[in-house]
Amino acid sequence: MNTKCLIIGSGPAGYTAAIYAARANLAPVLVEGPQLGGQLMITTEVENFPGYPDGVEPFQMMDDLRRQAERFGTQFISSIVTKVDFNCSGSKPAVHRLTLEDGSAIEADTVIIATGASAKFLGIPSEQTYRGRGVSACATCDGFFYRKKTVAVVGGGDTACGEAEYLAGLCEKVYLIVRKPFLRASRIMQDRVLNNPKIEVLFEHNTLQLTGENKVEGADLVYKKGTPEEEIRHIAINGFFLAIGHTPNTALFKDYLALDEEGYIITQGDSQQCFMASDSPIHRFTDSPAPGIFAAGDCADPHYRQAIVAAGSGCKAAIEADRYLKSIK
Repeated sequence: MNTKCLIIGSGPAGYTAAIYAARANLAPVLVEGPQLGGQLMITTEVENFPGYPDGVEPFQMMDDLRRQAERFGTQFISSIVTKVDFNCSGSKPAVHRLTLEDGSAIEADTVIIATGASAKFLGIPSEQTYRGRGVSACATCDGFFYRKKTVAVVGGGDTACGEAEYLAGLCEKVYLIVRKPFLRASRIMQDRVLNNPKIEVLFEHNTLQLTGENKVEGADLVYKKGTPEEEIRHIAINGFFLAIGHTPNTALFKDYLALDEEGYIITQGDSQQCFMASDSPIHRFTDSPAPGIFAAGDCADPHYRQAIVAAGSGCKAAIEADRYLKSIK
């Protein structure tokens, strides 16, 4: 199969890229990946995406985006990309070859990577039991549902402190569960958390399990695990927020594209264009753009991780892909 534009990923970035690419007559092909809708599907309701004044369930919103892309001629493939062979030699057009899980191959003049990022979880069974019923990896997405309630945030870095501070503006009380005896966050973030009367920091605590009938109602913690002072404690909470980081789904591209230290794809300003990988295992950055390859959404965004931002970057990637194709005619 050959296509002018191949899109990898079916979240807000991928679907938006498909809408714009299809309307530009690129007849895009979108490989949907392992989870339709991406990271957004782990939340319960979306209330901060424009156009849904009463909120919307993630599945409905993703179905709306998919049908809109399909209306303009996007072709969908229910599969996973298992191998890429990007042509970064500088030849134009640079035809890129991608292999799917069934062994079939697609050749594309342009590729838009929208594979997203996966939230890191603690690994305790009850996290999965209560996903969507009190467990969240995004305070900005779900914090509104816990107004005037008690919640817990897990983590000790800037992200965790930022989430705790945000939730403190909505909730009655916020526990910040930190496994170490100190915060790793920047000094200004530490000061904000430690001086906020709504936030109680639980140093040297680890979460054992979450409890509740049909939703999160509490958490069992262990204090100073493995020491003579070890103690099991219980806190009553309504929500449990993970803030221990995200893993960008970019391992497939590491031999070809420039990634930062955390694995996020480095892009060129507003163009969403990727850079070719250097030989450095640390920064993996060069000044050479990867011809015809663009990245959008959370796989290239370590800061915002919001559906509306991802959608905007998908729009930009598709426009730039169209401009690239026109420039090489």
